[in-house]
Amino acid sequence: MEVNNKIPAYIRFTLILISLSILTVILYFGQNILIPLLLALLFAIVLSPSVGFFTKKLRFPHILAVSFSVILFFIIIAAIFVFISWQVSDITDDWNKIKKNLLIHYEHAQHWIKQRYHVSYNKQEVYMEQVAQKTLKSDSQLMGNTLSSFTDTLLNIVLIPIYTFLILLYRNLFLQFLYKMVRHKNEDLLIDVLSEIKTVVKSYIIGLFIEMGIVGTLTTTGFLLLGIHYAILLGVITAVLNLIPYIGILVAGLIAIFATLGNSTDVYLIVGIIAVNSVVQLIDNNIIVPKIVGNKVSINALVTMVGVIIGGTLWGIPGMILSIPITAIIKIIFDRIESLKPWGALLGNMEASSAKPSVVQTPESSN
Repeated sequence: MEVNNKIPAYIRFTLILISLSILTVILYFGQNILIPLLLALLFAIVLSPSVGFFTKKLRFPHILAVSFSVILFFIIIAAIFVFISWQVSDITDDWNKIKKNLLIHYEHAQHWIKQRYHVSYNKQEVYMEQVAQKTLKSDSQLMGNTLSSFTDTLLNIVLIPIYTFLILLYRNLFLQFLYKMVRHKNEDLLIDVLSEIKTVVKSYIIGLFIEMGIVGTLTTTGFLLLGIHYAILLGVITAVLNLIPYIGILVAGLIAIFATLGNSTDVYLIVGIIAVNSVVQLIDNNIIVPKIVGNKVSINALVTMVGVIIGGTLWGIPGMILSIPITAIIKIIFDRIESLKPWGALLGNMEASSAKPSVVQTPESSN
């Protein structure tokens, strides 16, 4: 402490900026390594109770318990994406009908533009050709980026289950490493931090799955009542995309509108889709998230939004999904270190900052 007080404030501030810049560079260029590792770590935290169930209740060997837990978990995730792929294949069967309906909507849009803005059909066609030419010029770059993203996705699909399995398998080894890294007098603090991180992350991810189920059910029900084609598929897509904070629900709405325009010439269904998504979003934001997800992480809305933007800028969609649990983990660490407690309070919400700190159980007592 005395050494820190002797360092001028502007030098400390400069060192902090340099450290943050180096950290940002590492996060950006190391995303292909860090993203699958962090996702695997979150999955491992969620699966740790099931590993304990297999080892303690069913008397499975540790490696067999880990294998069963990981395989069952990823079978469930794979089943969701197989269902989506199966439903998408049905859409391709109706592609001719979709193209015909979209052409009708395009002609209606052209007529409306001509009536409203007095732009002739020829001028509209010329403008569309110019847009198409610009799009074709960027096709090579777009194809390269798509191929690169597809390759990274395939690599992550293979790596994440392997990382999850290895993290669960060598869990005790990692804990021993952390205990040896801290001084003996700080072991209780380390146990508190690890215990709360485990509780918060596990509760948050389980809450997300519950939220996905409720949002998917509500959206599917609303679309079925409207008579929209592929209502179940669109409900599942909405539930999955809702994992991306703030942006996912908008993208899901656009997909639903496009799918509906391709299967019906009734434009008024679009109003119904917007109404269903708006109602589901209101229920999600005001009831589901505060009661099921929001109370798992004590971070305020401003920090959440900024974290999502930073995560998206550095890591894209995976960064948006990981931003909230990572911010929650950072807050837990800040709250346990005396010099960083003001930053922890800044990340938290009003209710959490005014409440008394709760007693955190040790990993031994939680088991």
